[in-house]
Amino acid sequence: MSKDSAVRQLSDFEGVWQITRKIIHADGTVARFNGTGTFVCVQSGLVYDESGALQFEMQRTDVSGAAELGPKITGTRRYFWDTPDDGSGADHVPVRFADGRAFHLVPLGGGDAAHWCDPDQYDVSYDFTQWPVWEAVWHVRGPRKDYVMTSQYCR
Repeated sequence: MSKDSAVRQLSDFEGVWQITRKIIHADGTVARFNGTGTFVCVQSGLVYDESGALQFEMQRTDVSGAAELGPKITGTRRYFWDTPDDGSGADHVPVRFADGRAFHLVPLGGGDAAHWCDPDQYDVSYDFTQWPVWEAVWHVRGPRKDYVMTSQYCR
């Protein structure tokens, strides 16, 4: 597939995506997640289900600098990506948590969004310029949180 930097449509996300994620905490702790994310069409938009395994890097074990990974921790999460209905057009998609609470707006042309969850600030930048590979980079800060989480999605 060719690279495409056009504004996405909600339907472009439908289907299964491979996810690779790296989480780097300010204290130097690194974790890696590998899994799948699946977008399924429903009446209100898309349901996004993610599942996979998280592993923390342990100690450096050889000259190459390769990290030994700890035990796998499996996890899942669900979000709802809603069809925009506020008359603003299709340039931002409202995302809700599984329990229905508002999360943030995904800018379909790529760009920044934010979510405040007292006392923590979540800032994200979406990049769709390498479509069908795309990336979300979260910067999370709060009294007990300080990390950058980079997720790459590909078919």
